[in-house]
Amino acid sequence: MSRPIVLIAEELSPATVAALGPDFEVRNVDGTNRSALLAELANASAILVRSATMVDAEAIANAPKLKVIARAGVGLDNVDIKAATSAGVMVVNAPTSNVISAAELAIGHIFALARNIPDANASLKSGQWQRSKFTGVELYEKTIGIVGLGRIGTLVAQRLAGFGATLIGFDPYVTAARAEQIGVELVELDELMKRSDFITIHIPKTPETTGLIGAEQFSIAKPNLRIVNASRGGIIDEDALYQALKTNKIAAAGLDVFVNEPPTGSPLLELENIIVTPHLGASTDEAQEKAGISVAKSVRLALAGDLVPDAVNVAGGVIDPSVRPGIALMENMGQLLFGISGGNVASIDVEVRGEIAAHDVSVLKLAGLKGFYQNAVTEQVSYVNAPLLAESRGVEVRLSVDSKSEEYRNVTTIRAGLQDGSVYSVSGTVIGPKLIQKIVNINGYDIDLAVAKHMVLMIYSDRPGVVAIYGKAFAENNINIAAMQIARNSKGGKALSIITVDSPVPTEVLEQVAVAIDAEVLKAINLGLD
Repeated sequence: MSRPIVLIAEELSPATVAALGPDFEVRNVDGTNRSALLAELANASAILVRSATMVDAEAIANAPKLKVIARAGVGLDNVDIKAATSAGVMVVNAPTSNVISAAELAIGHIFALARNIPDANASLKSGQWQRSKFTGVELYEKTIGIVGLGRIGTLVAQRLAGFGATLIGFDPYVTAARAEQIGVELVELDELMKRSDFITIHIPKTPETTGLIGAEQFSIAKPNLRIVNASRGGIIDEDALYQALKTNKIAAAGLDVFVNEPPTGSPLLELENIIVTPHLGASTDEAQEKAGISVAKSVRLALAGDLVPDAVNVAGGVIDPSVRPGIALMENMGQLLFGISGGNVASIDVEVRGEIAAHDVSVLKLAGLKGFYQNAVTEQVSYVNAPLLAESRGVEVRLSVDSKSEEYRNVTTIRAGLQDGSVYSVSGTVIGPKLIQKIVNINGYDIDLAVAKHMVLMIYSDRPGVVAIYGKAFAENNINIAAMQIARNSKGGKALSIITVDSPVPTEVLEQVAVAIDAEVLKAINLGLD
């Protein structure tokens, strides 16, 4: 009996091949040689790549036996995830392989800025001896601000703890108690900008975090501030950073990431008080080795039909067919819960009711956590690290099952308890032969609305004319309402309106509507749907 073919399209370590084991026929191809790649894909069950091989729709169409695409690293820009999902091909990566390397690079930038190491090196090698020109500063008794206290931010905090610096942090999704555990004082962003001598950034790039640090933040910073971004390009407004550095509003910056990579023509490269590296966060021998071994193990699991923790598009594993449709629903419900709760939670409960409760539904808890943390952290969220993300934030997670379901054949609920005792919840079900995902309850309000990519939730006092107000505002801004549900707790009491729209709603429109209808809650939730 022939063994499944595993195609290695780029150079990987011997340890990666060893981790695959003897159960596969391993073949090698130059992934940048398009014709050779397509020819080899015809019989491949799995392909392992780094960043140079384009596994696009054409490549996937030429691989009828392909079951898994493995990216030995974090980024997936070279993999067409949508095409892979449509073809039933699992995509896996190595989301935690580079966390230590990324943390250490950020600290390296901090030291380089503090002691002028790159410039002093260049000066000495050019034949100059300028000791006084490169006088630096100590980290001892300085205040270091950490923006984002996820896995990488926590590692940075742990490594800086021994330098006698004061550590402060900003992260709206981490509790003060958790921050205290890692030796960080939790503060708001403005306070962090005002107090910090050094700042290092470790958050994901989302619509909310893009341009998070701009001219307004630099205007309140210390003139001796040195800021580092080894996270994602664009979290610091590059134009504002240029002006702050050019006018000596702040002292210096270290960047490993940029809005456009490579940053050809960027005026930032012309400045003397900036240190730049070409996106080296994951560029260590150890990170590359870990990434290769990690995806090799995922390939073994995928081809054996087991649950693959680091699958980014589908859930593998021995999961009952009746449970499987609920996985995508739970991920979407987790994202929706994150959007309406704000993310800073003390507990998360997943409740499963109905016929599927007779089976192993633990994957639904994982799916809910994966969705909840999707937009809260820098690293790729997967089935394996979602529980770790909750644990690291001191969030208690529980799963309960009940075979009884009053209204639906099956219904799942994900509920978040906040530090102040308030509770948010989302319930949903999958119906019909087309497996349509429906939201059936939000915060105790009964609704019936299909899950969509762009949703807007409003809670306000029940009264006539509210729909006309926000309908007019959306129409004037060319935002089409696709579907709508309104529920209320009592006549004249609180009403909940949730609508789906064809495009994201700009922040200024949301603010306008919130004022116009005197909304208690008004939030846009953009789900990561294809």
